[in-house]
Amino acid sequence: MEKKRCQWCEVNDRMRAYHDREWGVPVHNDRKLFEFMVLDAFQAGLSWSTILDKRQNFKAAFDNFDPKKIARYGKREVARLLKDAGIVRNRLKIEATINNARAFLEVKKEFGTFDEFIWQFVGGKPRQNRFRTMRQIPANTKQSDAMSRELKRRGFKFVGSTICYAFMQAAGMVNDHVIGCFRYPHIRKLGS
Repeated sequence: MEKKRCQWCEVNDRMRAYHDREWGVPVHNDRKLFEFMVLDAFQAGLSWSTILDKRQNFKAAFDNFDPKKIARYGKREVARLLKDAGIVRNRLKIEATINNARAFLEVKKEFGTFDEFIWQFVGGKPRQNRFRTMRQIPANTKQSDAMSRELKRRGFKFVGSTICYAFMQAAGMVNDHVIGCFRYPHIRKLGS
């Protein structure tokens, strides 16, 4: 019998695999949280499928999403990235990634981990939503609004509320699998 999934992932095998293995699983690893932050910023104005198809290229181009290395990037690295056809070559997003790596390290210095800082926006544990259809899932919430405001205050770029909500979904801060999806109960259990 075919598994019932959230409708958005029924684009291709890569999207289904991402949905089935990663999307909504609570993430507490700082490097992984930074990876999602980078990828969600690059997604702005594009489809998630496009970013997912280029994920391994992004990983190689951005030193395995190591914020310490990326924070040291300068003009030479920006020029290299602008020539890299394997990623999205957008100067503003590339420069935002470098800027965000520096801001990310500042947050880590203050809180000990980025995880400690970012999970405060959902009270330290995933919000368990109960949406029946994709249309019910919001593009942003008061929690993503608050996250966006605080990240901007701390100097982050490409962190509007919609991008923050996509990040929250990816990092498992919210369970937005529709309740008919086979992953919903698994993710719910991980969040309790």
